[in-house]
Amino acid sequence: MGQKITIEPVTRVEGHGKVTIHLDNQGQVTQTRLHIIEFRGFERFVQGRPYWEAPVLVQRLCGICPVSHHLAAAKAMDVIVGAGTGEGLTPTGDKMRRLMHYGQIFQSHSLHFFHLASPDLLFGIDADPAKRNIIALALENKELAVHGVMMRKFGQEIIAATAGKKIHGTGAIPGGINKHLSQEDKDHFLNGESPLNIETMIQWSLESLEFFHDYHEKNQALIDSFCTFPSSYLSLVRKDGALDLYHGVLRAKDAGGKMILHDVDYQDYLKYIDEEVRSWSYMKFPYLKEYGKKEGWYTVGPLARMNNIDFIDTPLAQQEFEKFRVYTKGKPNHMPMHMHWARLIEILHSAEKIRELLLDPDLMEGELTVRGNKRMEGVGVIEAPRGTLFHHYKINDNDLIEMCNLIVSTTNNNQSMNEAVNQVAVKMMSGKKEITEAMMNAVEVAIRAYDPCLSCATHAMGQMPLEISLYQNDTFIEKKKKN
Repeated sequence: MGQKITIEPVTRVEGHGKVTIHLDNQGQVTQTRLHIIEFRGFERFVQGRPYWEAPVLVQRLCGICPVSHHLAAAKAMDVIVGAGTGEGLTPTGDKMRRLMHYGQIFQSHSLHFFHLASPDLLFGIDADPAKRNIIALALENKELAVHGVMMRKFGQEIIAATAGKKIHGTGAIPGGINKHLSQEDKDHFLNGESPLNIETMIQWSLESLEFFHDYHEKNQALIDSFCTFPSSYLSLVRKDGALDLYHGVLRAKDAGGKMILHDVDYQDYLKYIDEEVRSWSYMKFPYLKEYGKKEGWYTVGPLARMNNIDFIDTPLAQQEFEKFRVYTKGKPNHMPMHMHWARLIEILHSAEKIRELLLDPDLMEGELTVRGNKRMEGVGVIEAPRGTLFHHYKINDNDLIEMCNLIVSTTNNNQSMNEAVNQVAVKMMSGKKEITEAMMNAVEVAIRAYDPCLSCATHAMGQMPLEISLYQNDTFIEKKKKN
């Protein structure tokens, strides 16, 4: 008689999710699925609202990454009001938005690495579940925990200074921004009392990378071999191939590193990307049309960005990027646990960019907005912390939104996460007489590497659980919920 394991909830992620794992009579894994069981519906909620409300409305998708939705929607509205697609804003508008975005990347990546992922690294996959949290982390490694809390705080203060609030701000408006950076905020971030100044943040970012390298050296099997599989990768890159988390062109590479999407204008994304619906999840499965549903899936996020770019334009992050590329001899990196490494490189890059922007006089003066010939449709794309985020809107003659399409980062990673779940389940559970808590947590560790935001991806209200169900020969045996 076969088994079905249900892991519910998936913990230390944002949103509702569960995993089902089917075993045959011999205890071999025959099927795995990551189910996203929330439904949100923001694509319909915004219909009928004035287009200028969109950058504020869509932030309610998420309290973790509202800035990403705020800016992606604002970029789409820039097109509608005739301000262009990124390069058309005033220097002040562009740079204030970038400062806001790098503050978001900095705080979100810090939250994920220190609060959500590091307990697994520090205590191990088989640690007591009661210990796998930031409180236990603080008791074990006070310095690491303090860095995580204060780095997130610094990023949130950057957001507040540019968007008006730490969460659900109003700074970005169609065609630009609604405020300059104050002299008080500039002085605080550049020269404020330690640790809440940019030089300390850069130093702590470097120390976080040192921590990861030391951990990696001692735990190479977990970081390198725990989970690895070939994938294509999609991201924005700057037109010269540099890392640009705010604006760029769409690039994709296959598992061997061959370019399969050649730096195309994201206004035309529908020419290249489609989405498949499957009955067992509210989250869609995007794919590149040219390669079809079976072969066209891809990965987004920090790992994808490191695989796609040619260089990083900040010196300290570039040095780390060179180490990253050398590690796989210049070939694409297919190890999901290396997303933590890539995420830390982006934390350092963001800190360097924040310092660069704080020293730019354009943030303190200059025109805030620009307008041109209105259009009835616009697409905004940004590199959110979790990966490439698409916002697409059409309006009617009354300036009301009549169509909204969102492809969020976690949706783009749907198939990739399912591949990771399957590989880890097969490795950890096949042929085992007993399914343990550690085995189930191993599945969650693979999911957490992607830093999924399941609420964003489905467009629901409630808590954040992962459920794992175990079936054998399609007969339900056991369900384990994790709160």
